[in-house]
Amino acid sequence: MTTFNLLLVAFIQGLTEFLPVSSSGHLILLPALTGLADQGQVIDVAAHLGTLAAVILYFWADVRLALGGTLRLLRGKIDTKGAFLALCLIIATIPVIIVGLILKVTGLSDAMRGIAVIGWAMIIFGIVLYWADQKGANHRTAESWTLKHAVQMGLWQALALIPGTSRSGITITAGRILGYNRRDAARLSMLMSIPTIIASATLLGLDVISSGDVGALRDAAVVIGMSFVAALLALSLMMRLLRSVSYTPYVIYRIALGIVLLWIAYT
Repeated sequence: MTTFNLLLVAFIQGLTEFLPVSSSGHLILLPALTGLADQGQVIDVAAHLGTLAAVILYFWADVRLALGGTLRLLRGKIDTKGAFLALCLIIATIPVIIVGLILKVTGLSDAMRGIAVIGWAMIIFGIVLYWADQKGANHRTAESWTLKHAVQMGLWQALALIPGTSRSGITITAGRILGYNRRDAARLSMLMSIPTIIASATLLGLDVISSGDVGALRDAAVVIGMSFVAALLALSLMMRLLRSVSYTPYVIYRIALGIVLLWIAYT
């Protein structure tokens, strides 16, 4: 791939990973709409690693708490906030791993990578996000997260395997429905992304190793760096805007893009 292609993939992945507009949907659309070559699994893994580093850095206080809690959890103890947070994150990740493996084994994950599917998902789940954001209460904070809510948000997260849904968008939707305020719904969504991205990158990495396609290390390094910068900027901007702005601008973008995609798909 050319340097321009690499930077374009990294920028799109980094910018859209944590915004509720579907990063996977945009990456699928890139070769479909521009004629550029598919970026391949090595670049996909690199882009995931870049965004993973960004979210860990931004939420380092929570990540450090969960890491310390994981050690307590491995000893069979759930006696600290960190241990409980780690348990909630693990529980919330199980549904998407199970459903993801089923889709991969059955081949349905490839079957859903169409422009029409992405278009419908953009519109439908955009409308659901708008409804949840407008009707959702604001009485819960991330500190009041429960195992029951972790299970519910984890089940919603599994829907993100439909291209165009948006992992962050669907988990934020779930958080708003459960009564978490906008910033804390986003905060929980971002923390949930960490084990999910790790699982996804591990699965892609195993595919890369089994295929022997490990020669693009320079390209991968470029993508990691660019996607990290783009993701950190997008994440910082969104969390700041949520102090005064709702999710409506993202909904408008989703619906507008969805309409364009459906027009392309059906004409």
